[in-house]
Amino acid sequence: MSSVRLVKNKLAKKTMVVLTGVPSFLVLLIIAGLYLKARPILAGQSFFSLLSSSVWAPSRGRFGLLPFIMGTFWVTLAALILAVPVSLLSAIYLSEYAPARFREIAKPAVDLLAGLPSVIYGVWGMLLIVPLVGRFLAPAFGRQSSGYTVLAGGIVLAIMIFPTIISVSLEVFGSIPHGMREASLSLGATKWETVKHVVLKKGAQGVMAAVVLGLSRALGETMAVLMVVGNIPRVPKSLFDGGYPLPALIANNYGEMMSVPLYDSALMLAAGVLLLIVLIFNVLARVILVRVERRAA
Repeated sequence: MSSVRLVKNKLAKKTMVVLTGVPSFLVLLIIAGLYLKARPILAGQSFFSLLSSSVWAPSRGRFGLLPFIMGTFWVTLAALILAVPVSLLSAIYLSEYAPARFREIAKPAVDLLAGLPSVIYGVWGMLLIVPLVGRFLAPAFGRQSSGYTVLAGGIVLAIMIFPTIISVSLEVFGSIPHGMREASLSLGATKWETVKHVVLKKGAQGVMAAVVLGLSRALGETMAVLMVVGNIPRVPKSLFDGGYPLPALIANNYGEMMSVPLYDSALMLAAGVLLLIVLIFNVLARVILVRVERRAA
């Protein structure tokens, strides 16, 4: 009987190892597939020359990806700058200050925002955010703009990632033992001092994970952003310039103009670059998480 249990245990262990390795294998498979599709353009031009070139002219065989890479960074950075403080403060209020009745109303509303299709955000951005930027914000800074800008994309994207960061941060704060708060308050600390030195310090790792999840969604978001960002293949120089992120490039052009030599290969290279950017940011975030864990220990 014991031998049967040992066999079952070994079988279960090997099965879990295989299933755990499947996600990693899928990532490698995606990278390999994108590389094979991008090889034709890499055979004629170096990878770094394609990344550093700002000229996108497929009819002339010029496939510079720099405008799209910078467009991705501009929109994502704008979204994070807008989203992280608001989301974190909202999560702190809902977790530590809000009355229970208000919290019960606010949480479903946040979940509802997370479930809305991205095209709804895009339409809303076109109707409200684009005119707001074009008619009010840009003139306030002495700029003329149609409103289809990096800033409009950043605002829409920030609102899209609010629910992710807020929901995860709430779960993190909720997992912190209530006794730690009471101990801090009993020693004479104010409510804010308790939040700052106990809740935020203890939940720093989870908050960072929430920001990383929001960043991952921001980097990969397509539909809403391409509807408001302008889709201009130039390197943005300010928030009031139009941009063209990598996801929008792929979504707008894949399946079209495939008769142009190397066009398909250039788009697959763009997809590979986007995947590489996401992987780099996730690795950097993991390094930061490890350092936070060591400081908190």
